[in-house]
Amino acid sequence: MKALKSISLFFIYPMATLCLGIYVGTVCQSYFYPSKTDAVQEETVDGGQDVTGRSEENSEHQEAAVAVSVKADKLNADTEYVLREVDTRKDSSVETVWKLPQKYIGMNREQFVEAMDQYELSPPLQELERGFVGLEVLDFSTKKVTVEMDYVYVEPTKSFLLRVEDHYVVVYCDDEKTIYMNTNILLDDLPDSIQQGIIQGLFIEDEEALYNFLETYSS
Repeated sequence: MKALKSISLFFIYPMATLCLGIYVGTVCQSYFYPSKTDAVQEETVDGGQDVTGRSEENSEHQEAAVAVSVKADKLNADTEYVLREVDTRKDSSVETVWKLPQKYIGMNREQFVEAMDQYELSPPLQELERGFVGLEVLDFSTKKVTVEMDYVYVEPTKSFLLRVEDHYVVVYCDDEKTIYMNTNILLDDLPDSIQQGIIQGLFIEDEEALYNFLETYSS
């Protein structure tokens, strides 16, 4: 029995020492040499941060490109200037296409809107006499800009007067000073007899006759 016990102890002690050595070695390796899995995880996290950073950078570049594109969209001499005049009392409107005023050429959207805001704050006396109450820029591009102007028109007492300004027919109130409405009717598109009458100042007896005229000759 003593011999058997000695043999057992002979094997147990070396095995225990070996296992302890393997365990200590594993712990030391884990401490001083991180596993490949940890390295891969760290690399993945770092890579994700880089991708996010690139994504944010691309987004900033895209926003900057859009901003540059908007600023580059400027008015020029060929831009159509569409004026939409709205009678707020009757919920009706007339659109007229004009040549873009010289002072607006070269403006981008921000500059043009600012100019319109200033116009709205300090409209000409003539506009106030017509009943101007406000305006809005409906669309803006190099090809066309559209401005809506709202009016509470002064009701004429008796009749209207048709005159020509810049080749277009303009409707005046019966005081012959207050503009009631701008139209898109070109003088040259009217019959010769009516042209001569408008050049001299053509009176329209009432509102019904005026709107019959507008419906007949408006494009």
